Parts: sequence; C-alpha cells; structure tokens
Amino acid sequence: MYLFHTWGSHEVYLGKQWSCLNIWLILCLFARTCVSNPSKPNILLILADDLGIGDVGCYGNNTIRTPNLDGLAKEGVRLTQHIAAAAVCTPSRAAFLTGRYPIRSGMASGTERQVLFWNGCSGGLPPNETTFARILHQQGYTTALIGKWHMGVNCKSRCDHCHHPLNHGFDYFYGMPFTLLNECQGTDDPELAKSLQDTYWLYTQMIILAVLTLFIGKLTGLFSVKWKIIICLAICGLLYFIFWFSSYGFTKYWNCILMRNHDITEQPMNLEKTTSNMLKEAISFIERNKHRPFLLFVSLLHVHTPLITTEKFQGRSRHGLYGDNVEEMDWMVGRLLDVIDKEGLKNTTFIYFASDHGGSLEAHRGNAQLGGWNGIYKGGKGMGGWEGGIRVPGIVRWPGALPAGTVINELTSLMDIFPTVAHLAGGAVPQDRVIDGHTLLPLLRGTVQHSRHEFMFHYCGVFLHAVRWHQKDSAHFRKVQNGFAFSCPALSEMKGVTS
Repeated sequence: MYLFHTWGSHEVYLGKQWSCLNIWLILCLFARTCVSNPSKPNILLILADDLGIGDVGCYGNNTIRTPNLDGLAKEGVRLTQHIAAAAVCTPSRAAFLTGRYPIRSGMASGTERQVLFWNGCSGGLPPNETTFARILHQQGYTTALIGKWHMGVNCKSRCDHCHHPLNHGFDYFYGMPFTLLNECQGTDDPELAKSLQDTYWLYTQMIILAVLTLFIGKLTGLFSVKWKIIICLAICGLLYFIFWFSSYGFTKYWNCILMRNHDITEQPMNLEKTTSNMLKEAISFIERNKHRPFLLFVSLLHVHTPLITTEKFQGRSRHGLYGDNVEEMDWMVGRLLDVIDKEGLKNTTFIYFASDHGGSLEAHRGNAQLGGWNGIYKGGKGMGGWEGGIRVPGIVRWPGALPAGTVINELTSLMDIFPTVAHLAGGAVPQDRVIDGHTLLPLLRGTVQHSRHEFMFHYCGVFLHAVRWHQKDSAHFRKVQNGFAFSCPALSEMKGVTS
C-alpha cells in the first residue's frame, strides 16, 4: 500500500516509507512471539536439605553468614510460619511436588523406614500423581530439576523409569536420584540402617565362630561331627555374608550416583566436583532458556550429611563443618541470583527458597555436631509434629509484583507452592483429587491478611501426631500434639514459646 502525494518524486518516496513501516510493524509482532510471555514469569525454586530455620541470618542467626538469603528476604517476602508436611525427606518432598499430604499419595510409611532407602527399590512417587512440573510443562514452560530427587526411579524393571523426574513433568534432570549418605564419602560411620548392619555383622561373626569351633573340635577329636556338616555350615555362612554385604557393603556404588536424564554419568559420584557440576548445570539451563518461560527446581544437596564442602569454604565459619556448608549453600544461592540479574530476568522471575524440613539434632561425628539449629523450636528432623522438625525458612522474591521487605506471620505450607506456581503459569490444579495447598499470591501481594489454612495436620509416617487449628480472621492458632494443647500467638508476639 502506497501513500500518494501530488509533488512528483515525493510521491514515490512517501510510498516506500509507508511500505517500510509495514515491514517494521510485522517484524515487531514476529519478535514478540519469540520472546518470553511477560504474563508468565520464570520460576526458580530452591530447596535446601535439612536446613534449620535458625541457621539463616534473617531468621535470627548472627553467627553464620548468609548474606545472599538475607538480601533475598530484604527484596522480597519472608514467611515466619512456613510448615513442611513431614519431618523427613521423601514424604515432605512428595507433598511439595504435588500439593497434597503424603498420606494421600501413598508416600507416607507405616513402618520404621520413613524414606526411600535404595535406588533399586520399586517404591516412589506414583505415576498418576500430578506435580507442578507437569502442569507447567502443559502450559509451555521448559522444566528442569537439578539436584536431589529421592522420589524413586523404577517400578518393575531397572529401565522402566516410572518414578523418574522425566516421568513427572520435568524436561531435563541432572542430579542424584537418591540422597547423600555418609557412605558416599566412604566414612567408617554408616548411615544406612546402621543397627541392621550391626545385627547382620553379629550373626556373621556367630556363624564364623561356630564353624571355627567345629573345625578345631573335629581336628582335636573333641567333636564327632561330619566334615560335610562343617563345610555346609561354612558355605551357608559365606552365602549369608555375601547376601547382605553385597548391598550394604557397596552402598557407595548403588546409591551414590549422578544421572543426566536417564543416563548414569558418575557411579560412584565424585564428591569433590559435585557442587561445581550442579551449579554449572543450573546456570547453563537459565542461560539456554532465558528467552522463554522456564521452571527450574534446584534441589540442593546442602546441608545434608556428610556435609560435602569445597576447600574454599572449609574452616570459614564459627560453627565447624556444618556452618561451612551453610555458608557455601548461601554462596550457591548468590550465584544463581547473579545469573538471573545478569540475563536481565530479575523482574520476570518468581524466586522461592525453603528447606524440606527442620535441621537434624542427631547428626554428629564424635563430639562434633553435624546438624542444624531450629531456633527456639523443640525437636528436629524425623521428630513427628514437633515444631523444630517442620517449621522451615520460606523466602519469596518477585520484584515489582511483591512488596519488598515484607514479613508474613500467617500460617503457610510447602504444599502451597503447587497451586501458587500453577496459578502463575496460567494453569489449573487438578479437580479429580484433593489439593491441600492454597495459592500464596493473595497473601504475598497483601490483598488478603489471613491464611486460608484453617487446619493443618502433622504426621509421622501414617500416624497423626499433631493438629494445628488456625482461627479464621485471627492471628492466633491452637496446636494439639500428643494430647497436649498449645495456644500460640503470631511469631511477632512470641516470647520464647516452644511448641
């Protein structure tokens, strides 16, 4: 289309100008289809492992340095009553991924073993459960999990990958399908079923002693035992030893592995390079997907025992190896924040940081404490409904969308992240099942003043240990635990209350 004018040669000039304008407009519209939809923010979820609420500076710790987490809280929203659905890894993470209590998805155990213990076991997050990754994938997001999974791998064969992250909505996975253990470091202090291993070893010693006694008795004539019996007993003892030691004696090779998607990249994993490899993978994912909406779930191996800490951070804190590991974790968070800023994604990225449950009070090596500090709260990791095992740090940042420097004392849950990110992505939560989480967006934006959680249930496995009742339109709640009732005001009003 040309614009005609009566001034001779100028008529042609204006026509060409109008044509160029059309081309320019078309190019602009085309470019808009190639960049990230501004209405769908990028989502970065960072989950620490076994971090206590009292280990972070913005939650009251003035001896462990966490400047990056403190800065994140200053620029965003800090949650003071952020509750995990379980006090151990597997069920808590299942609830985080699905927005449902783990007892609903079958991820709560009725036995002494509350978590998955082997890569090779058949248990895991059921394929029919819907994770937030699956919802975001359906909404056009590129999704990735970097770090710890601990939700199972296979069902019926070693290659079906029915519990694998790629079968639960993630497009890319790099990390541990299991979890860190002392055995990964090759220490003399086994973490995996130590009492059971001690029992197996005791029975093995008893069999060896019996064989030696019969052997010496036969040679000296004290016992009239046939050689066949002695040989059979020795063979049975050897088979028994091979049976249990082939599993527990090689835990480092069976459980301590790294995978990229379905492929094993390190077996056993090289712990000295694990931190840098995880960080490189996360940074690379952000850089590759900066022009389209992405979900990146960074599931940190820090600060789980055996506290793998690079030489750069060893001896830097005032709290031994555990403090060193926390400070390295904070540095890793800082590196992720730096790349978000560098790529110009700060205002278009929803960032969330939390821990899967409270710090471990029982982790130690000799006289050295290797677990976290849960502040004023009683209990810790693995301790049912005690507050120290389930109350965790929770920090959210989204510049321009959420008010900076805000502190929310209302009851919130790790399960709330599921509906929150689904809403951000323009998706909907499943209607064919109960979702126990509630979107945090109205609370974070300040459009509502009180939590939507009226009741919150705290389990140890499949057993209910405590119930929290949050009175509607009130800052007070009541917690009933093991027959005892605690009436608690908001954290800002608390004076040493330890439930």
